[in-house]
Amino acid sequence: MGVEWYDMIARRNGGYKNNAVYTIEGISAEQIFEERLMNMIANFNSVLDAGCGHGEFTLKMSRHAKSIIGFDNSIEMIKIAESILEESKVNNVSFICATTKTDLPFSDGQFDLIYDRRGPTSILNHSRILFSGGTVFGIHSGALETVKDRLNRNGFINIEIEEFNSSIIFFPNEIEFAKFISGTPGNPDYTTPELKKELEVKIQENMINGKLGLKEYKYIWKAKKP
Repeated sequence: MGVEWYDMIARRNGGYKNNAVYTIEGISAEQIFEERLMNMIANFNSVLDAGCGHGEFTLKMSRHAKSIIGFDNSIEMIKIAESILEESKVNNVSFICATTKTDLPFSDGQFDLIYDRRGPTSILNHSRILFSGGTVFGIHSGALETVKDRLNRNGFINIEIEEFNSSIIFFPNEIEFAKFISGTPGNPDYTTPELKKELEVKIQENMINGKLGLKEYKYIWKAKKP
């Protein structure tokens, strides 16, 4: 999946947003990640948001941080982020378009915290930009073995990985379900008439005790640079 998908989502949805209506039953890994990040972020001087999307979450975290830079590989997402930033009048955040596929435009040891909220796990290959003793902190729904490998291969220590697989996302109807899965990276737009049959298959695959839902598997990881 290339950057074109994210550019398309930015233009279609006004950012990496999902306006689907749903409820969550069980422990939400996303909520736990957000609460932990809010509690720890004030202890760091320079923070990097790896894969910041349209910047909404970055600005939310800026209320608790001294300084945050957000980067994303989608120029369309960054355009939205910069627009939101200008309207917000927040002065401790900046955004830049960059990709982990090349050398990131940051100095060695520039950050003492890098957080990765479903962004590129390849940020771990750029440990040079993290200060010695700095922290990486992230949440993802896939590629667990890749994250483990990259943490170990790049010399991180005090590695903690916590898995969450007990929560279920329930949807009130098929329309909201279609909206939600259409926002999953790489997925087509299941809200269009052309994909009605494909959507019906997805619906049948995700009936849980007579209700339309998705089992949520995510993991939170944390480590330090020696």
